[in-house]
Amino acid sequence: MDFRIISLPPFTAVTSGPDPDFDFSSSGVLGKFEAYFSAITPSPRDSFMPRDFMLFNEEAGGMEWWWALEEGMPDGGFEKVFFEGGYFLTFFYRDGDEETHNRLYTQAQQYIAESTLFELDDRPGHRSMGHIITPHNLIEKQGYALMECFVPIRLKTTPPS
Repeated sequence: MDFRIISLPPFTAVTSGPDPDFDFSSSGVLGKFEAYFSAITPSPRDSFMPRDFMLFNEEAGGMEWWWALEEGMPDGGFEKVFFEGGYFLTFFYRDGDEETHNRLYTQAQQYIAESTLFELDDRPGHRSMGHIITPHNLIEKQGYALMECFVPIRLKTTPPS
């Protein structure tokens, strides 16, 4: 598999907070958070960027959802977090296909381990994340979505020899 390396800029986001129940129902932590940010229309200059990212908060033991804010965007009363940005190795798969996700994630880990330029940069506040890249109206028509996975990496501190 060929992986893509991207750079995400620093941003301030609101967070759902960790949800150990992974509850996407309308009354659940993640469902309420999705309703909040789904009601927001970003400005045209920011509408092309991924704004929402899901990650597993290992320290709190729950799934967490972030929404990147732009200036003047309402925070909905949710807690704000700062994301420092950085490099990410990315790949995509059909959302819900855990077998493919696990296979590609293992390949990504191997690619990073064998890289002479990059190393894993997994730490609190800087975890692997996912983002649905399929537009909502297309999801409805085709019946599935693609998830892009972002694996945090950094340049190795020791240059290659």
